[in-house]
Order: sequence, then structure tokens, then C-alpha cells
Amino acid sequence: MDTIKTTVTETAILTLKGKEYELPVITGSEGEVGIDITQLRNITGAITLDSGYANTGSCESAIAFIDGEKGILRYRGYPIEELATKSNFVEVCYLLIFGYLPTKPVLDNFKSKLSHHSLIHEDMKKFFEGFSPNAHPMGILSSMVNSLSAYYPESDYKADIELNMVRLLAKLKTIAAFSYKKSIGQPYIYPKDDLSFSADLLHMMFAVPSEPYEVP
Repeated sequence: MDTIKTTVTETAILTLKGKEYELPVITGSEGEVGIDITQLRNITGAITLDSGYANTGSCESAIAFIDGEKGILRYRGYPIEELATKSNFVEVCYLLIFGYLPTKPVLDNFKSKLSHHSLIHEDMKKFFEGFSPNAHPMGILSSMVNSLSAYYPESDYKADIELNMVRLLAKLKTIAAFSYKKSIGQPYIYPKDDLSFSADLLHMMFAVPSEPYEVP
């Protein structure tokens, strides 16, 4: 159970070794019910056994609601079906980060930031050269993302945190495209600021220096 908001509605009674314990019962924003066992070990000395975590809610989330059995996925309250048909990738990224869909001026500014932070440090190309040609692209991608912290250290300042979020999103498409080019032995294609996020990804993945490439 991943839920957006929960409220305590009642308590559940647990009887263990002749003693009764009250555990909070919470109700999520989608009407789902869960028993809060956060303090179970502290007050009883016992733990739960739930093989495969099939009966355990992983978290309280302000970002997503997931119910796999019913086929429900919502981001910030929006059904995934609606976002897939009415919003693009960059809009959904903004929604997940900031909690609301952007206006056109805000979205244009966000797109501009993503375009102008898509280059990766030139030294990072040496990392790609060290990977085996048979390395899985996802293995390369995860390694390269980890290396970003060496070039863009963490900061406690909010402005820098938001900037690093933009950097991560912007550079991910470049890293993904470079990983693909590495796997097929083709030269890397640099990002172009005049293309949209998706078009730029396609350009970096499928363009080659020897002939022009038209983004579909």
C-alpha cells in the first residue's frame, strides 16, 4: 500500500501471551486500511513475519498511489492513463518533483534548464571507454549516475538541490544515449539544445556523424 495521506481512524487489538496491545489503524486517501505496527517490537518484543511482503505497506507517499491488483497507478493524484495521453515526459517530471503540473511559462523555463544542462563532463567519456563492449547498458547507466556526485557535490542549499535535480534529469538522457552507443560501437553524439527532451534522446541514440538524421 503506497498512499498519499493517512489518518488514524481506530485501533486494532493484538493479544499476545495474555496481554492486549492497541495498534493504530490508518486509512489512506484511497480508502485503503492498514495497521500501523511501527511500535510493535518496542511494546511487545515481537516482530511480524510476512514472506514476500505481500501484506506490508512499504511507505506513505505524497507522490504515488499503486494498487497492482486493481491496475491503479496515480502520480500526485493524476491517473497514469491521463498523464500518458495529455502530458509529456518533462511535464510529468515537474509534477513528480514539485507536486503540481506547470503552467506554460514555467514549463518552458524548466525545458530550457534541462536543455542547457544536458552535457556531461568530458572526462566522463573515459569511464565509458573502460567498460566492456558487452556490458549491459543498465549497468553502465547506474555506474555513470553514481559518478555524477564526484562532479556535482551535494549541497545543503535548496537552490543547489533543485539545480542538481535538473542536472540529473538532463544528463540522464545523455548518459543513456552514450551507454547505447558504447554497446553498439558507434561514436558518441552530443546533445543539441534546440531539440526537445525526447527528440534529443533519439538524436543522440540514432544519429551518426557520416549522415544526417531526421528525428521522427
